Amino acid sequence: MKRLICLSVTAFCLVLTACGQESDELPEDGRDFDGVAYSEPAPYTGRVIDGYLKNARVWLDMDGDSQYTPGPLVVRLDNGNEVTLTAGEPTTISGAGGRFTLDISELVLDPSVGPDLDPGDYALHALALPGKTLEETRNGEVAVASAYLMSAPPGVRNITPLTTLARYRGVVGLGPFLEASSVNAASLADLNLVRDYILARDERSHAYARALAKFMASQMPAAYNDVLAEGDGTERFLGKDAAFLLGVSLVQNAGDVIEAVDAAAQGDFANVDVDAVTLPEVDVALSNPVLLTSQKIYAEPSSQDTLPANRSGLQLSAELAFDYSESGRLLSVSANGCLAPSMTELARLIGVNGYMAELQTQWRPSAALSEQSRLNFDGEGTDERLIFDWDNQRIYFETGTTCHEHKGVSAGSTVLGGVPEVTYSWTTDGGDLLTLSAEYRDGRLRTLVPEPANSSAVFPGYRISEQGGEVEAATFAAGITLCDPQEDAAAMSQVVTGMQAYQFSGYEPQPPGFTNPVLEFDRRQFSGPEQPALRLLRYGFLDPDLLNLARVTGDGSFEWRMNYFAADVEDFVAEQPNLIRDAYLKSYAPAGDCGREFDGVPSSAYARVEYSYQRLSEYLVGLLD
Repeated sequence: MKRLICLSVTAFCLVLTACGQESDELPEDGRDFDGVAYSEPAPYTGRVIDGYLKNARVWLDMDGDSQYTPGPLVVRLDNGNEVTLTAGEPTTISGAGGRFTLDISELVLDPSVGPDLDPGDYALHALALPGKTLEETRNGEVAVASAYLMSAPPGVRNITPLTTLARYRGVVGLGPFLEASSVNAASLADLNLVRDYILARDERSHAYARALAKFMASQMPAAYNDVLAEGDGTERFLGKDAAFLLGVSLVQNAGDVIEAVDAAAQGDFANVDVDAVTLPEVDVALSNPVLLTSQKIYAEPSSQDTLPANRSGLQLSAELAFDYSESGRLLSVSANGCLAPSMTELARLIGVNGYMAELQTQWRPSAALSEQSRLNFDGEGTDERLIFDWDNQRIYFETGTTCHEHKGVSAGSTVLGGVPEVTYSWTTDGGDLLTLSAEYRDGRLRTLVPEPANSSAVFPGYRISEQGGEVEAATFAAGITLCDPQEDAAAMSQVVTGMQAYQFSGYEPQPPGFTNPVLEFDRRQFSGPEQPALRLLRYGFLDPDLLNLARVTGDGSFEWRMNYFAADVEDFVAEQPNLIRDAYLKSYAPAGDCGREFDGVPSSAYARVEYSYQRLSEYLVGLLD
């Protein structure tokens, strides 16, 4: 007898055999059989398909890391018992017709230990090995040129590019069916992602699968490809995060891949030359860093007309969203309300080619103090944005507000787009920044030149000139001086254990109280790395232009105080201990003693900035929703 069963993991309705005995004939869709009254496990068989693939490495991924794991492998059962698989994850090499048989004898357990491990509970993986795996084509066997990794939802025993897509769509919480990415794409609601499309003579699915395999191969790291060309597919190279990010990229770009195939086929899928189809070229990260994804800026006084104000009386005046590519490269910063572009911060970002996670401290705080920020924030939509064009070494600042008129920046329109208000461009030498220029729409030109002597990556030295004259500079005569925590501060979460004096020139005459500025750091180890963290706790600067805002009081000297996640809280990231939790902009004050507990929460402030972060994988999955 036959029956229809709907499986929640992929939501496919699939035909299964339920005759009370095992069969060695696989159903067309590759699903496992019902397990009714079996006395012994039948071999776990299936097929690896692009075309049928011979000499591909196949394994049952029982620990969920998307890599083959050798023995001994310890598996914890639901009843709390542990089972050791001496041989590790069941694995084999596919044969003719892409067929494979896995030895699952170790999954049969003593009843006193627990029930047998069901291979259908785990995802199958297959790795095409460059120069070794052979694809069966109409013209004979052809060696695979580049490696690619495929998988299938648990219980599915066809392993194809389409089952890989089905599996990751299920993993990220999407439905089983693809949707047209534009009105030009064919409807894909009838596409069966898990069957043997060659046996079914489904030329459309086969063409899509070949294109998806080509796309996956294009993203495989060259170093891994080299390893596999000399190995047998059991080498552990891709980590769990890397495999997941590759899968997310497949889901994210499948629509574009399929659109390209549709355009090339024009209805004749049997004769599509996939090698001639132009597919998306997408760089993907192989690590999964934590990235800054949003900031909330509180710079609107609630109970008075001037700044600074009591810190509890600061209201939300802007929200910033940070957008990234699949490789973790910053693409844009969008503001509801106003942002405050900083040439020094852009210079730091250029130094890591846009990859925010490579900065020890991601995006030092900044805030627009104009009352227009809150007024724009109360309206819907994006009011300002920075757009990064890394290929052409350009950054564009667009604004539809009057937030920056005190700095001589006027919006050309209340609508974003058109000619940007500021265009940043830069030059490099051997990867090092030489100059960063800001060209304003009114014709002014500012240029930043790095001053790297004795600088740190968190606060590098610089000189900024405008129309040939220097307007601002921060330079260092010596490096960071370290000190031990004072006895009463040693156990505190933030302690000043490093200080660095610097010279801040420009905006003469300088305020009398702005003397002998010093950067303050916490240089302790927070998570056992070989090198201590470099947490910048405090820095001062001059910005007399802010005094042109009627509600801003003071002498034009300011400082930022930054607070980081303590090592014993949930949000602390051991491999990235320099993630700022929040920061306060306040009036400048002289430095205190080295070794003291750092007080990062002032009673009054011009602004407070709250930071929010996500893993790159979480961010990318969010884009799919």
